[in-house]
Amino acid sequence: MTQPILLDNTVLTNLALVRRNDLVMNLWPASVCTTLAALGEYRAGAASGLVPSDTWDSLSVVSLTEEELAFVQRLPPRLGAGERECLAVAVHRHGVLASDDLDVRRSAQVYAVPMTGTIGILVLCVRRGYLARDQANALLSEMIALGYRSPVTRLDPLLGKP
Repeated sequence: MTQPILLDNTVLTNLALVRRNDLVMNLWPASVCTTLAALGEYRAGAASGLVPSDTWDSLSVVSLTEEELAFVQRLPPRLGAGERECLAVAVHRHGVLASDDLDVRRSAQVYAVPMTGTIGILVLCVRRGYLARDQANALLSEMIALGYRSPVTRLDPLLGKP
């Protein structure tokens, strides 16, 4: 696997709610992945009926090394298990962490881990031609309507002039 792009439960959930897991699969076909704990958090939501159950069946799941498992134990307990695992893999394998959770984003900064999130994914999809600007804004609006607490209501300021 090339540089891993690790999706935590926040991003897994946002994309699943609008049935657009294809976006990350198109952006990073050989490197998008998650960890067992992050997928477990997602599956707990699916078992409760909060998110679709079959959305991430084809997503690669990485196994943590002993070193990564030890690192997980040193991370702040306020982070969820999936967040800690994704961060550990990103640190040790020089990956990118995709999360919308502020606490995990702050922890990632401490370790100089490159970050993205739902907004960054939508913007990159527009820039690479996987989505039209209007489609991306519509997806963002749908996510917000479904409970995503987005820092922006439209992507236009991030994309510049059409």
